[in-house]
Amino acid sequence: MNEDFQKFMDEELEELKEEGLYNTIRTLESPQGSWVDIEGKEVLNFSSNNYLGLANHPETVQAAKKALFNYGIGPGAVRTIAGTMELHNKLEEKLADFKKVEAALTFQSGYNSNLAVIPAIVGKGDIIYSDELNHASIIDACRLSGAEVKVYKHGNMDSLEKILKEKREGKGLIVTDGVFSMDGDIAKLPEIVELAKKYNVITMVDDAHGEGVLGTHGRGIVDHFNLHNEVDIEIGTFSKAIGTVGGCAAGSKKLVEYLKQKARPFLFSSAVTPPDVAATLKSIEILEEDDSLVQKLWDNGEYFKEKMEEAGFDVGNSQTPITPVMLGKAKTASEFSKNLFEESVFAQSIGFPTVPKGKARIRVMISAVHSKDDLDFALDKFKKVGRELNIID
Repeated sequence: MNEDFQKFMDEELEELKEEGLYNTIRTLESPQGSWVDIEGKEVLNFSSNNYLGLANHPETVQAAKKALFNYGIGPGAVRTIAGTMELHNKLEEKLADFKKVEAALTFQSGYNSNLAVIPAIVGKGDIIYSDELNHASIIDACRLSGAEVKVYKHGNMDSLEKILKEKREGKGLIVTDGVFSMDGDIAKLPEIVELAKKYNVITMVDDAHGEGVLGTHGRGIVDHFNLHNEVDIEIGTFSKAIGTVGGCAAGSKKLVEYLKQKARPFLFSSAVTPPDVAATLKSIEILEEDDSLVQKLWDNGEYFKEKMEEAGFDVGNSQTPITPVMLGKAKTASEFSKNLFEESVFAQSIGFPTVPKGKARIRVMISAVHSKDDLDFALDKFKKVGRELNIID
């Protein structure tokens, strides 16, 4: 290996370790659940986006097994060459019905969904209006598009309108996360829709952390605000509450027809595997039939946040079950996470660049499959570590 390159990487990695920003990636030896086996130890799982427990639900597992025997493992090639399996069509029809839109198109991941859609609909000469706390996949897709990007202050509609008033020659696109994953707050979608109408721009919301969480039966942020047919493009992610892998774009039939011709991840990368598609389809069916998992998720989130605040922790201003435990310095958050793991709680620290410097935290991901005993166990451990590190009295 090139010696200068080796030296560069060594220095960068050492700096990350010194600042408490080096990622320690744990190895799981069991399925995702309320408790998981990590490196020979059973720990309470507070680091998974598996909001509803569907990643290891018996019905989703069985659906994947059935699809494996009926359709095999792989799709063969991209859908424009190898054809589309009927499973993919069934899922897209189910998604459109679930989201109350005309059509939907699936991609390999939520990340790929943004990379597929944004560069396909805007480019050089166009303007993207992006919330400053949007997910990295949105940021990367905006850069890839070649369009000019104007960033507005997080959730600030005055800031958004100020840049919307500026001169524009081509198309305009407002893009926002639905639920901001690091803080748990919800986009002001009704106000965004009104501004989009006023200034004649396209609206797009990435509902990665809203699907399965917000709206009736977890239909997402558009349903939460009753804005059906008011938002041009909804992006979905299956790797969170849905419990599988993949992503989608939902909207009009014309949008889906257009993306099938223009979206590069659809045109140049193979589709999601049949077992994953079948499991996703089953997850949507479970949500349609029963809202109890969504309700349990919210009950758990409200209970945990309330008890953490009573203990003296700063849990930010989350409007969802996402619970950020604000600790400030990255080294403090890293040490807190390490000590929690020693106490059998798996809750990873998050620092720069995922969150701004000085706003490092433990992001607790509550699940519907956590019992009250699980939450009380975690509360005791958080309080113990908090006292040891002088975070709380």
